[in-house]
Amino acid sequence: MLVHPQFDPIALQLGPIAIHWYGLMYLTGFALVWLLGTARIRKGLAPVNRQGLEDLIFYCVAGVILGGRLGYVLFYKPAYYLQHPIEIFYVWQGGMAFHGGLLGVLAAMALFAYKRKIGFFTLSDFLAPLVPLGLAAGRLGNFINGELWGRASSMPWAMVFPQAQDGIARHPSQLYQMSLEGILLFIILWLYSSKPRATGKVSGLFLIGYGFFRFIVEFTREPDSFLGLLTAGLSMGQLLSLPMILVGLFIFLRAGKQNHSPTH
Repeated sequence: MLVHPQFDPIALQLGPIAIHWYGLMYLTGFALVWLLGTARIRKGLAPVNRQGLEDLIFYCVAGVILGGRLGYVLFYKPAYYLQHPIEIFYVWQGGMAFHGGLLGVLAAMALFAYKRKIGFFTLSDFLAPLVPLGLAAGRLGNFINGELWGRASSMPWAMVFPQAQDGIARHPSQLYQMSLEGILLFIILWLYSSKPRATGKVSGLFLIGYGFFRFIVEFTREPDSFLGLLTAGLSMGQLLSLPMILVGLFIFLRAGKQNHSPTH
């Protein structure tokens, strides 16, 4: 049985300014998107130039923050925030939802694509393979913070999270998510998108892959204490992942076979 090392959540203290690991993981995620996107631009596999990529990242940062926060408010604690609306803006207290962040990014991409006169799926096919390593960085941040721990487990690598205050050995589900939703999904999408594909195929595969991996890992992740398990014994994360998988399948199967995206 392992014990979570209880990292100091503050990575660097500069006088009164505290730089947290989780914030660094967000910055790392966007930096990875920039590096991978730049590599594809150099190979002529992108619908934008370097300046366009940087503008797109700016749009996506806004989408992640706004969508992630509003998604948490609406999906996880609507009744609480209805009674305490001012706390919606207390982002420093934590509370972000991936599925909300995804919707925020989609809205930001739609606006960017409209303003630049780029096909939405052409843009999303370019961006999708760049995202998973950023997601992996975010899950590493969750692990460093000792949050979003897993359910009880007797596996040799089960870990006691002192933050849970119960002494129970649990799945390090943050690392499962980092490995599956992050690293493995990146490998799948990067390799798949390295050859010409019909427009929408890569985007559809991202939705299918993330939704499937998230659904599976949720069986090892402790449900939110204020929600517990919901319909059919599924968690909120699983219920939000199911439509994601279905939409991904629809996009993937309907993608035109002759219409190849210029991102490849």
